[in-house]
Amino acid sequence: MKVYINRKPIKGPWGGGNKFVSSLADYLNRLGHEITYILTNDIDVIFCFDPRPNNEGIWYQHFLNHKKKFGTKIIQRIGDVGTHSKPELAQLVKASSMHSDHVIFPSLWAKEKVNYTKNNFSVIQNGPLKIFYSNKKVVNKNKNRLKIVTHHWSTNEKKGYDFYEYLGSKIASGEIKNVEFTFIGRYNDKFSHEGINLVKPMTEAELSLELPNHDIYLTSSLEEAGANHVLEAMAVGLPIFYRVNGGSINEYCKDYGIEYSKKEELLQIKNKFKSFKFKKYERTIIDVVKEYEKIICKT
Repeated sequence: MKVYINRKPIKGPWGGGNKFVSSLADYLNRLGHEITYILTNDIDVIFCFDPRPNNEGIWYQHFLNHKKKFGTKIIQRIGDVGTHSKPELAQLVKASSMHSDHVIFPSLWAKEKVNYTKNNFSVIQNGPLKIFYSNKKVVNKNKNRLKIVTHHWSTNEKKGYDFYEYLGSKIASGEIKNVEFTFIGRYNDKFSHEGINLVKPMTEAELSLELPNHDIYLTSSLEEAGANHVLEAMAVGLPIFYRVNGGSINEYCKDYGIEYSKKEELLQIKNKFKSFKFKKYERTIIDVVKEYEKIICKT
């Protein structure tokens, strides 16, 4: 089967969507499918990862034209619903999904956010790369000093930088004692990083070694359609302190952490440490792409 994917994987520390595209392409190749990033006439399936124009200006309207002319099936993954400052994407996702042969959402929240009412859909939750299972956290490794960590490659404010700034200020002032907070990735310089250990973006291999050195994973991100950062933390065995209205985060983490809503609750994170759940998480991105491959072959 010849499958066209409308986004080519990028090497380096990029977000979860890029990791997914790379893993899907690799898996389909291993099974003998032909992957192409050029829209030709002999394609069996168009896999739409993003309905907006790519670097060559090819976008969903071209897929629709291709479908009408050649009968090509369109499978659309809606991994971004435009909640992070992309209103134009939100509208395009809603409009384009009505014409796709099958639509895949990484969370039930994402489906409900775009108000998708047709029956030709699947909800397939994301999964982390297998490498994150290679290094598991040792419980209470840091003893009396609590080490908190988070990581983001995007500087969008909805990642929760105001909450991270707040926690850092309380650590710097001494209001929270014996606590460290490390931010890995691209920090938004609009917010103060006082009291925060800033670490540059890492490769997956480096990140899989670094995350287990901490005790709690903190996320303040809002309205994530398919949050990979928490899955990577769960894979190494970290309990998650996650914010209300996190979108898919609340679905993914409900059995692996504790929910909070206000900045002030971050002051209690050390006291709540004993209440956190240390539950084994096993789903990987290979489990995810296997489900996608079945839909691609069946549609």
